[in-house]
Formats: sequence, structure tokens, C-alpha cells
Amino acid sequence: MESEGRGRGRHSPLAVSLLEPALLVLLNDQARHGYPLLADLEKMGMGTIHPSVVYRTLRDMEELEWIQSTWDGDETQGPPRRVYRLTERGEEVLKHWREEMKSIRELLSELISRTDNV
Repeated sequence: MESEGRGRGRHSPLAVSLLEPALLVLLNDQARHGYPLLADLEKMGMGTIHPSVVYRTLRDMEELEWIQSTWDGDETQGPPRRVYRLTERGEEVLKHWREEMKSIRELLSELISRTDNV
């Protein structure tokens, strides 16, 4: 089976589809630079998602006005880095995602229970 060879640290397609709400959750907790976001995603159990995918998603979310970024040159040794923050619109989107994920949890439960004997 194709998924049998997957390493535990790699991401799954399902995890990637949950990247937006995961980023919104993390940014709801506190504003962050990109590198801490990548580390926190992995700690959250998302696996290792390529940074280009995460940064592209952050750019898309900023275009949708779910998040905003500012340059921070004060807190770093080296070039300035972007700090990402959740916007009011992002908070509303996160509420919508929460309801969507609750519905999906029920679907996942059903699928898991139907595969208990597999």
C-alpha cells in the first residue's frame, strides 16, 4: 500500500488541507514569524510541510485579509522578518473553520468506525 512507506514526520494530504485552520489557530494564540510557525505546525502534528507551501498559504491568507504581516527588524539579528497576525476577518474565518471541523470530525468518526474490522 502506498501510505505504508510514509515516515511519521512527513505530512499527509489531509494535513495539508488543514493548513489554513492550523495557521489561523496558531496566529490566534499569538503573532509569529514564519520559522516559529513552521516549528509549531510540526509540534501540532501536521508533519513536515515544505516551507514554500506554508509561505504561499500565508500570502494567500493575507490577500484574503485573514491575516496581516509587518516587517520586524528590531527583534532579530540579521535581516528583518515578517510577523504574521490574525485580523478580525481571520477570527471570523476561524469560527467558520471550527464549525466545519466539528462536522468533519463526525464524518471521520463514522469512517473510522466502519474500518475497525479492516
